[in-house]
Amino acid sequence: MIPPFVDAAWLAEHDVVLADVRWYLDGRSGIRAFKEGHLPGAVFVDLERVLAAHGEPALGRHPLPDPEVFARGMGEAGIGDDATVVAYDEANGVNAARLVWMLRVLGVDAALLDGGMAAGGEARETGAVPPAPAQFTPRPWPADRLAGIDELHEPGRVLIDARDRNRFSGEFEPVDPRAGHIPGARNVPARETVGDDGRLLAPGELGERFDGVGDDVVASCGSGVTACHTLLVLEHLGRPPGRLYPGSFSQWSNSDREVATGSA
Repeated sequence: MIPPFVDAAWLAEHDVVLADVRWYLDGRSGIRAFKEGHLPGAVFVDLERVLAAHGEPALGRHPLPDPEVFARGMGEAGIGDDATVVAYDEANGVNAARLVWMLRVLGVDAALLDGGMAAGGEARETGAVPPAPAQFTPRPWPADRLAGIDELHEPGRVLIDARDRNRFSGEFEPVDPRAGHIPGARNVPARETVGDDGRLLAPGELGERFDGVGDDVVASCGSGVTACHTLLVLEHLGRPPGRLYPGSFSQWSNSDREVATGSA
C-alpha cells in the first residue's frame, strides 16, 4: 500500500488516476469548478453522488454509499480494482480524504496530494474529461473500520472531532440543527494539521496534536467527510487504524442525545 500522503514529485514519477474531489459546504458546485479548471488529466469524483448516500436526518448528511453505488461511480471515473489513485481538492485535502480513505479501507492504493490542487502546479485543463470506464468490484465496508452512534463511548475509546474550533464549541453552526459537540469528544481540527502552504505539518508537530490518544480512536466531524483526513493523518503517524463514525455530528444533533458546548 502506498503512503496516505504523497507530494508532487512522487506524483510525477508514478502512473496514477488523478481525482479531483472538490466539494463546498456553502453549496458551490464542485463539477462547475472542475470544468472551469483542473489539474491536467484529472477526473472528477462527485462527493454527493458517489462518496455518500442521500441520508435522512437520522442517518446524518453523508452516510456511506451502498458498495454497488460506489463501485459504479469508481468505474465511471476510470478507477478500477488495480488502480493507484491520488486525490486533491482546494481545502487542504479535507474533502478529498473521503475518497482516499474509502479506497484504502477496501485495499486499493490511494493517497492525498499533499498541498492540494496548488501543489500540482499552475497548468490547468478546462471542460469535462470523459475517462475510460474501468471495472471496480463492489465489496462491503469493513465493520472493524466503522463505529455507530452507540459505540462512541466504549471504555478506552477516544472520540476525535475534526471540525473547526468554532463549530466544536457551538459558537457557529451553519448546517446542523443544534450547535456544539458530542459529549466527551476531543477537538483536533483537521485544518490545523496543515500549515499555511496547505502541506502537512512535520511529524513531530503533528504528533503533538494527538498527545494522549491511545490505540482505539474514532474520528468524527460534521458528516463523516473531514474525519477521514484525521484517520489518514493518524495512519501517516504510524498509529493503529482508527474508525470512522459516518453519521458524525449531523446524525448526533438530529437525535435526542445530549449536546455539549464550549472547548474541551
